Amino acid sequence: MSKYIVALDAGTTSIRAMLYGIAERRFLDTAQQEVQQSFPQNGWVEQDADEIYYKAAYVLNRCISGVGAENVVGIGLANQRETVVLWNRDTGEPIAPAIVWQCRRTDEFCASVPREMRDRIAEKTGLPVDAYFSASKIRWMLDHVPAARALMQAGKLCAGTVDTYLIYKLTGEFVTDHTNASRTMLFNIHTLAWDEELLAYFGIPREILPEVKPCTSVMGYLRSGGSTIPIAGVAGDQQAALFGQACLGEGDSKITYGTGLFLLFNTGKACVTSRSGLITTIGYSLGEKVVYALEGSVFNAGSCVQWLRDGLGLLSTSAESEQLATSVPDTGGVRFVPAFTGLGAPYWNGEARGLLSGITRGTTKAHIVRAVLESIAFSAKELSDCMQRDSGIVFHEVKCDGGASANNFLMQFQADVLGISVNRPAERESTALGAAFLCGIALGLFGEVDIASFRASERVFAPVGDRSQHEKWYGEYRKAVERALMK
Repeated sequence: MSKYIVALDAGTTSIRAMLYGIAERRFLDTAQQEVQQSFPQNGWVEQDADEIYYKAAYVLNRCISGVGAENVVGIGLANQRETVVLWNRDTGEPIAPAIVWQCRRTDEFCASVPREMRDRIAEKTGLPVDAYFSASKIRWMLDHVPAARALMQAGKLCAGTVDTYLIYKLTGEFVTDHTNASRTMLFNIHTLAWDEELLAYFGIPREILPEVKPCTSVMGYLRSGGSTIPIAGVAGDQQAALFGQACLGEGDSKITYGTGLFLLFNTGKACVTSRSGLITTIGYSLGEKVVYALEGSVFNAGSCVQWLRDGLGLLSTSAESEQLATSVPDTGGVRFVPAFTGLGAPYWNGEARGLLSGITRGTTKAHIVRAVLESIAFSAKELSDCMQRDSGIVFHEVKCDGGASANNFLMQFQADVLGISVNRPAERESTALGAAFLCGIALGLFGEVDIASFRASERVFAPVGDRSQHEKWYGEYRKAVERALMK
């Protein structure tokens, strides 16, 4: 019988398990479940942690049972990052809704952090002080969830990101990996350990946090169908996509177009400090080998297209956006800023909100749809310019993945705006692929050098058109961003 790896991709809006055939070198089956979000107050975003677990268990079982547990050699895990869950160590039951990475409820606390401590946090973690990251979310839950303090004092409280929660529920082990830990604002990316000074500042006991391991570690064992299957190979979703895109060399980069937009740039062994408002993060770790990356995070990208469909009713399907965008030669002067939950890199302004400008009596829904898609590409250009300034390295190509990468108009416009080729892979589920690759390396099934040969391109979008025209449009977008930043 063939042997398989199951890649579990626990994303923000859906959880899927994908069956990777080791001999076939491709995904053979998939199971997926949507995950609901709730918005109890303006700027707040929550999820039901029980729902995350039960749907993860369901899709895992669907994929495993299809081929038999005895033929599954391992499970790789990728997950939405920064989202926080608190649960009872004895029962495994969550004590409150999960606070999602997009949630802005801790903006006021983050704004109160003094400059000296901000600098210390950036120096140690590579991160700016922002509600995006996990530390202030954990602190908020300790202060506002009644059961949290009592469980903590009894030594029965666990706090972790989605990877830690799922591994605990599936195996009983309390662990995380370097990439997810690096997104908490509590982990020193130089010493590779929870930082005592930061834990003390946020009032978070070390005891409630998991053990941190390299990405290519066996994290625990799942019992299924009479067999024991290792969960091995874990990374935050964007780092998993970086690895799945075979961005293994210094200077390699990828853009993921998901709920948000994430541009990651491999800086190798160098832990590059950004001067432009970007994140310095751990890209991945293979045993003792740690690879760093620069990252730019845009909080809203694919969610903007969902808003066009579900909020405004301008689209019947997300795919329809491509047809509408190409039905007009330009936006007719309309500009959109994707700041539904604030602006991430390079601004880190949680108070900014979305903006639609330049509307006239002649504006049609096609102009608005095109403006939204163009804003996604302009966001990526802004991050790309920052990365090239910080690193001194000029981009020659960027790899793309995520749901919106299927939009040919967006990918061509992205290439035109960046002035470089955009390389779309044959397998667009790069996050799941990265989890499968990390799992395979953890289990000794293949090595790092094999990964590049596993990736195939489906289409390369080369830049065309008038560069000066695209620069003019980009300038208009930047002016709209300035207006969105005004209080």
